[in-house]
Amino acid sequence: LREMGLDTVYVSSEAVGRSVYLKQPDQGRRLNFESREKLAAMNYPGADVLLVIGDGLSSKAVNKQAVPLIRQFLPYMKELGLTVGPVVLARQSRVALGDDIAEQLHCGLVAMLIGERPGLSSPDSLGVYITYKPFAGRLESERNCISNVRPEGLSYERAAFKMAWLIEAAYDLGKSGTALKDQSDDPSHYRL
Repeated sequence: LREMGLDTVYVSSEAVGRSVYLKQPDQGRRLNFESREKLAAMNYPGADVLLVIGDGLSSKAVNKQAVPLIRQFLPYMKELGLTVGPVVLARQSRVALGDDIAEQLHCGLVAMLIGERPGLSSPDSLGVYITYKPFAGRLESERNCISNVRPEGLSYERAAFKMAWLIEAAYDLGKSGTALKDQSDDPSHYRL
């Protein structure tokens, strides 16, 4: 990430270990006190897009897929003229933790890159959850999801395009989730 010119910030959820993370999901959706204080102390002015990388249910997916996806994604943000904040690396993270983080950093949209539940044929699948105007307490229906990002599934190139398309559309519509239909596979809806 540093080679791409991206700053990084480390945070943790309230889940103090993997057992707590698995047994008490809500604790993985909120920042712990130390992380909340760290983000507040940054006095970050905000950005259009915040990328959060969360371990989720498969840290293997994050380790393999997140950086190549971001590498493909960044040129789209430059083309759209959208600012990208520091990449936040989140431990013991559920999807909703991204909303809490983005709210603390005053960002207009968050893309949470997170390890999906491992399956028999895909233990390293990455998911991306996009939320417009994120804040703690956003509903799951207010996010768009891109799943199965990996070379054997949805390619980095295709996933990066979908991310950029959804982000641009979310800003145009002023909403994400069920109000925003992913039409990135239909060339008649391309503006990029």
